[in-house]
Amino acid sequence: MTMSLRLELFVEDLDAFVGFYTTVLGFSLTEDRRSRPEPYAAVARDGVRIGAAPQWADVDRAARRVPTGLEIVLEVDDVRAEYERVVATGHPVAEHLEGRPWGLTDFRLHDADGHYLRVTERGQDPSSGAS
Repeated sequence: MTMSLRLELFVEDLDAFVGFYTTVLGFSLTEDRRSRPEPYAAVARDGVRIGAAPQWADVDRAARRVPTGLEIVLEVDDVRAEYERVVATGHPVAEHLEGRPWGLTDFRLHDADGHYLRVTERGQDPSSGAS
């Protein structure tokens, strides 16, 4: 059996969610129910699926920041091109493109609701047996 991952985020503003993921990170809007009584939106890019629904309580955005929140890690083939795309949009970057001690290069940013994202080059697949 195979498994995949889809994230569901609870956000303050669905329009801001859609705008960030489509404009800054190049996702496509795959489901748009923002005008319905129970609003929802979903975006996708390659094998990544992220949905969003309105949060039903106020959230302290600081609680979403590492190390108390979670880190959404997006692996890409060309991290430099992704970085340049993000910078070109004018969206602030939390940590600029940098080689890390574990051998990968990445950058970090926050989405419209303060969720912490790390965009990293694709590492070697540990299941492939290659070393």
